[in-house]
Amino acid sequence: MRFDFDHGRFVDHAHAPHAAALHDADGVMDWAELERATQAWMTRAQAAGVLPGHALVISGHKQAAFVVAMLGCLQMGVTYVPVDTINPPARLQRITGLVHAVAVYDAAADTFGPGAAAPRALTVPGLAYIMFTSGSTGDPKGVQIGRDSVALFTGWIRDCLALGEAPAFLNQMLFSFDFSLFDLCGALGLGGCCVLCPREVIADSERFVDHLRQSDVAVWASTPSFVRQQMLNPRFTAAQLPSLRVFVFGAESLTPRVAEELWARFPQARIINSYGPTEATCSTTWVEIDAGLRAAAPNPFPIGVAKPYAEVFLDDGEICMAGDHVMRGYLDRPDLDQGVLFEHNGKRAYRSGDLGDLDAQGRVYFRGRKDDQIKLNGYRIELAEVDAALSTLEGVVAGAAVVLRRPDGSLVRMIGFVELTQPGEGAVQPLPEALQDWKDQLGRRIPPYMIPSELIAVDALPTGATNKVDRKQLEQRYALARTLRSQEPKR
Repeated sequence: MRFDFDHGRFVDHAHAPHAAALHDADGVMDWAELERATQAWMTRAQAAGVLPGHALVISGHKQAAFVVAMLGCLQMGVTYVPVDTINPPARLQRITGLVHAVAVYDAAADTFGPGAAAPRALTVPGLAYIMFTSGSTGDPKGVQIGRDSVALFTGWIRDCLALGEAPAFLNQMLFSFDFSLFDLCGALGLGGCCVLCPREVIADSERFVDHLRQSDVAVWASTPSFVRQQMLNPRFTAAQLPSLRVFVFGAESLTPRVAEELWARFPQARIINSYGPTEATCSTTWVEIDAGLRAAAPNPFPIGVAKPYAEVFLDDGEICMAGDHVMRGYLDRPDLDQGVLFEHNGKRAYRSGDLGDLDAQGRVYFRGRKDDQIKLNGYRIELAEVDAALSTLEGVVAGAAVVLRRPDGSLVRMIGFVELTQPGEGAVQPLPEALQDWKDQLGRRIPPYMIPSELIAVDALPTGATNKVDRKQLEQRYALARTLRSQEPKR
């Protein structure tokens, strides 16, 4: 069996109905059970007043009931709005009001609660989901994604990635983070198994590896930062996880150093790099790191070429994309739409705010954010380029740059942080002997004005809820490093 995202229904009922469909921390649900659970949920949702064309907020973490609710919404023509429990109650309440939700479904408690004070149907029809991202005004903004966009996304996974028959997909990213859609659409669209990994499982590295091994996970999708965290566990190897054969990366730049570290653990693994904002249904470009790219080792690797249903182009260095996978606009925010949405060759198009360039093969390279571009001492600097240079230092697996500012917002200087391949004890660590000439090493790759004024080694680059490097936390690490240095005995 599998779930047909084109038509929003379960199909192929005679094919392996008792194969695993969902595997969470509590057990396994097969395909026949998943369909029955979804049908029962739909009956309860209708009794709770959930109607087609309306929004339903789904609150929870990695419960099987969360997935059941999403599938039920897709069958009913209801737009689901995923909100992870990591969000405070005030944010959940705010989102519920913004989408005028008819109800809130609590996946952990398996109960329906009241929605907005004045629920109403959505103004844009045919939406699969609305996903909220941070807004520059402090109010979250809702990205509206159509059902056809999700079907296209699933078709790309099915038709282009050659993942095999009914594989098991790791699902560790928050349901309110769009990259989690890769695991859901891939597993359920291919008739495979979606392996749900909640925070408490991931936090216990031994339990996490055991969970992956028991569920025969074959496809891993995450940020590079998340896979680097797993490298700290010596059991994260092909010997312990023999079924794991494909790694798909997105949301951050993938460097050759990280790829080679991964291949050292999983020599036969395929590595696929992808790129795309939430506004373009999770991803728009992709590339497999083949032998030629591996030998060339550009830093970082390209984010690839457009998927069959998409067009990607540069406008004054900004990455733009067009196609039916582009969002239907921000929820009730035409003012925001005007700045980023336009028409290109008769299709919806989106200005990403990301900078890029193209190589001779037409592959796109990510070169940082427009809003990560700084001007320090009169020079324009892309922090992503500094990050990439830091990751090439000897004995370093990844790096990130942070800019210190004065209270008035003006820039003071740039600090570099590196995560060591052989970390020591403590959140902040002394630089190893191999990095005593770090400025000389960087000087062979980047001009002097791009070299940070200081370099700090940390046990691991901190990440936020979406597993991207958190520069704000690095600023706090800098304060800690200064404190530790001030406590060192004078020589």
